Amino acid sequence: MKDAFLALEDGTVLRGRGIGSEGLKRGELVFNTSFTGYEEAMTGPSYKGQILMFTYPLVGNYGISYEAVQSDEVGAEAVVVKEACKEPSHRNSKSTLDGFLGDMDTPGIEGIDTRMLTIKTREEGTLKAAVAVGDYDEGEVVEYAKGAPDIQDLDLVSSVTCEESYRIENNGPRLGVVDCGVRQSILERLNERGFDIKVFPADIDKESIIDYDPEAILVSNGPGNPKMASEPIELVKSFIGELPVFGICFGTQIIALSLGADTYKMEFGHRGANHPVKDHDTGTVHITSQNHGFAIDKESLDEAGLKAVQTNANDGTVEAVRDMDRDIFGVQYHPEAMPGPRDTKELFFEEIYQMVVG
Repeated sequence: MKDAFLALEDGTVLRGRGIGSEGLKRGELVFNTSFTGYEEAMTGPSYKGQILMFTYPLVGNYGISYEAVQSDEVGAEAVVVKEACKEPSHRNSKSTLDGFLGDMDTPGIEGIDTRMLTIKTREEGTLKAAVAVGDYDEGEVVEYAKGAPDIQDLDLVSSVTCEESYRIENNGPRLGVVDCGVRQSILERLNERGFDIKVFPADIDKESIIDYDPEAILVSNGPGNPKMASEPIELVKSFIGELPVFGICFGTQIIALSLGADTYKMEFGHRGANHPVKDHDTGTVHITSQNHGFAIDKESLDEAGLKAVQTNANDGTVEAVRDMDRDIFGVQYHPEAMPGPRDTKELFFEEIYQMVVG
């Protein structure tokens, strides 16, 4: 058993057992309420700069298959669970949670009160934290946690975007994807619907995208504060009115900012697979998978020429924006359903397809 503890910026220290690799990592402590989908969550680039805590008490039940990974590495800085399953049961399992984190050189901790930490986060807001696996001094680690950079001040997109453009060919309409930390399942869903895709780094110039001759642009999900992603904002601004522009999660915030709307940091964000979203055109409520700590300011949408067509049924935050005159549509949730309910999977990808070909 490896010694391990989690330290918060307010001085709280919780001791547990180390899983994964030894090491010291810090970041913003966030919680995910999903029962399953831990493999997808851990490898999602949107968790860059954050320590990912699962509220479900036993994580790793069905092991790691490596079939659901969303990137080549664990996006989160560290992982926190109540208990890591030691004997997973699934025919496709190739590793335990402990073994997977070790292979990915990511520290984790189990055996601490995740319920208490979740309630604390909900009541006090997101806190900076550090996970120490190995021989570390508690006082020094508390100070290390306090010194973690504010996620609002970081440009995290540059650390998760692709280095070079690449193409996923198909016979359908050409879609340029601006990679702010795109999940593999988004690309798979787009390709399944028939799009010919070319994925571009977030700092790409407009001319390079035009050379591909796209029929539409999609801005992907990504980590951190969208206001720090100045290059994607300016890029999207240059395409508004020229091509249909779509967004998923972080990408929708980029679209809003490019048009002059505002975004803000949420108290503890939306992270899980059970978030209800109301469609104001149909009155339908969809259950969605979400992962974001920033949101679009609803009051700023009119000036930007955008309409909030879907909102969160729990807190009223903006979940989708649209401008039909300029062929703009973006959702704040993850319609690709990896993991999560499939309520919006067909709706989103079919809608943007029809907006391009129609």
